[in-house]
Amino acid sequence: MKIALIGYGKMGHEIEKIAVERGHEIVCTIDMNEEEKFTSPAFKSAEVAIEFTSPGSAMNNYRQAFAAGVAVVSGTTGWLEQLDEIKDACDNRGNTFFYASNFSLGVYIFSALNNYLAKIMNQFPGYDVRIEETHHIHKLDAPSGTAITLAEEILEKIERKGEWTLDEGGAADALQIKAFREGEVPGIHSVIYESEADIIRITHDAKNRKGLALGAVLAAEFTKGKKGFMTMQDMLGIL
Repeated sequence: MKIALIGYGKMGHEIEKIAVERGHEIVCTIDMNEEEKFTSPAFKSAEVAIEFTSPGSAMNNYRQAFAAGVAVVSGTTGWLEQLDEIKDACDNRGNTFFYASNFSLGVYIFSALNNYLAKIMNQFPGYDVRIEETHHIHKLDAPSGTAITLAEEILEKIERKGEWTLDEGGAADALQIKAFREGEVPGIHSVIYESEADIIRITHDAKNRKGLALGAVLAAEFTKGKKGFMTMQDMLGIL
């Protein structure tokens, strides 16, 4: 498969390594200040573009890729207030987009556990729930997209919680998310239930970027030849 990479930092290089190992060809890389490449024959030859950049540049990258007729797999977070535009482009203009706040297969399994545990804990109001996430200092958005996804899953299941809030404060029915930025941490997410008697904690701790990169390449393989808006649920279907 011919793959273009939008964003060619540490994550882009890890994706390139795994894609090549799996027999794919990287036909174009686009990094900061290289927007002219979106109209190049090399980029237009790609069957899928994998995008990991920043919240501020993501939407422009998607629009440029769609204009070139290239399907997009994206793991950039912090732009979801504009998600309706992307879904409209897929539903009504024939574009293809695969989105995940985290491409790690382990995180997806963790998400399934989070859903199951929240369903159980809805029956036990003596437990309060919070989320803690830690990432490297280069991550621009907080809380992480994965933490928001986990929070939304909990809010769907636990009736005593009505919204999520970042750090301290918020109403009694608020689900607190604490976000930490330290060193080069790839990503740690914990869901914590606490009562007067005990604490129940589930945690996913990424060792490196390899799991994210592999998941993104698997998503590109899944996306090839398809139309519409897709997520990890479409690819793995375990939730």
